Amino acid sequence: MKCIKNGRIILKDKILDGASLLFDKKILQIVDSKDAPSDCEVIDASGKYVAPGLIDVHFHGCLGKDCCDGDSDELTQMAVYLASKGVTSWLPTTITFPLPKVQNALDAAKKAQVSGKGAHILGVNVEGPFLSAKKRGAHVESLLITPDSDFIIRNKDIVKLVTLAPELDGAEQFIRDVTAVGIRVALGHTDANYDIMMQGFNAGATHVTHLFNAMSPLSHRDPGAVGAALECDSAYCELIADTFHVHPALFKTVFRAKKDKTVLITDSIRAAGMPDGEYESGGFPVFLKGIKCCLENGTIAGSVLTLDRAVRNVMHHTDLPLWEIVNAASLNPACAIDEQHRIGSLEVGKDADIIIADEEFNICETFSKGNTIYKKP
Repeated sequence: MKCIKNGRIILKDKILDGASLLFDKKILQIVDSKDAPSDCEVIDASGKYVAPGLIDVHFHGCLGKDCCDGDSDELTQMAVYLASKGVTSWLPTTITFPLPKVQNALDAAKKAQVSGKGAHILGVNVEGPFLSAKKRGAHVESLLITPDSDFIIRNKDIVKLVTLAPELDGAEQFIRDVTAVGIRVALGHTDANYDIMMQGFNAGATHVTHLFNAMSPLSHRDPGAVGAALECDSAYCELIADTFHVHPALFKTVFRAKKDKTVLITDSIRAAGMPDGEYESGGFPVFLKGIKCCLENGTIAGSVLTLDRAVRNVMHHTDLPLWEIVNAASLNPACAIDEQHRIGSLEVGKDADIIIADEEFNICETFSKGNTIYKKP
């Protein structure tokens, strides 16, 4: 048994001082520090936060590697990188390619799931090829196709989430068919108006891919996809809080509108963790300068954000309580993909997926099921 002492424990509704967290593979107990047993391995978290492991449900790549490369060893290397950023669970995310290449990526993710190294792969997020040509962003237009529920359902053992433009032919039936087997559907890369978006939610979609980006905007006479996403109480909304994709003045607005349906993501591509320069994503050359990843024509093409930095950015640009911000990177994404029964918060009986972070939320140590998978040198 291990015991984290002297830290500030971030629970789902408050921050607890003067307590100790006891765990092995599971979280066993949270007790007053004076009542902590003496016969356990003590981890001193003085002056630091103790928080649930972060969960990134939208991550394409890093370190020059991409989830669509179909290489299970590279996925394991990404998982180790993610652990250094406080991520304990993630969804490798595909981009628009022919379905055989997407299948290779799914097969590689299944193989990498059993590696046991770094952040745990919960499943795959399929972003594309069922997208709007008008709002395709950095997806190849010629590879976009109409919704194919058979392909997704055949891979229900690994696909957790799939993005769909709800205006496409057959979209409503796709949503019904896919959700019937337990796969979550996200609406995104869409030019749909408010009514079509709401039809998608009513058919069973529960998620929105990177709110504001690659979707019809909010207007007072035409609420668009953004208006529907903000208004639908049941819809989880992804937010790329890198201060570039979305202006930081809107961070608090989104949190206040979506509450526990706010999900911080990275949308990170292979340029993440790399120096400025030219990279590739989805078959396009992508140019990285600072925090900006763009195609030659200026179209935004993913990010180099990390999830710990997303938490930090919201900390710096809002007055929201830290526990609420951390929920958006842990408990809320767990709920969005129906994994909240075992991960996402520091509650007795859940997996001991835990991070220790300094006062600026830089990651000091990451635990997965009680084992250290990263420790700051």
